[in-house]
Amino acid sequence: MKIVYSYYILDIVHRGHLKMMENAKAIAGKDGKLIVGILTDEAVMEKKSKPILSFDERFDLANALKYVDLVVAQETYSPIPNIKKIKPDILMESTSHDEKVIEEAQEVMESIGGKVIVIPYFPSQSSSNIKNQIKK
Repeated sequence: MKIVYSYYILDIVHRGHLKMMENAKAIAGKDGKLIVGILTDEAVMEKKSKPILSFDERFDLANALKYVDLVVAQETYSPIPNIKKIKPDILMESTSHDEKVIEEAQEVMESIGGKVIVIPYFPSQSSSNIKNQIKK
């Protein structure tokens, strides 16, 4: 059974999130599991402003999505503490994340016998852009 780990803030759920989860679940395979990490408010605020939705709301939203097998709290912006605990076969990353962060994740994943799959980030599918459009 293949385990895939993917992580999100999930303040505003949009097609980009769904496509990432759909792809992650497809990579896990029929018998595999997709574990989704939802960043706590404190983890988000390491790099961004506090989410509009509470952690519990965002956690419940992730749990309701059909591609997701298990939701866990991610207490740092980096997925590394969770991947060290969970030891997934694959970590899903986005090109929106800093190369240095992805390289560090690759080193950790290799050390546990896993790998990182980096998928493109589509700027048109951005929670920040959606929030800015709402403000206008």
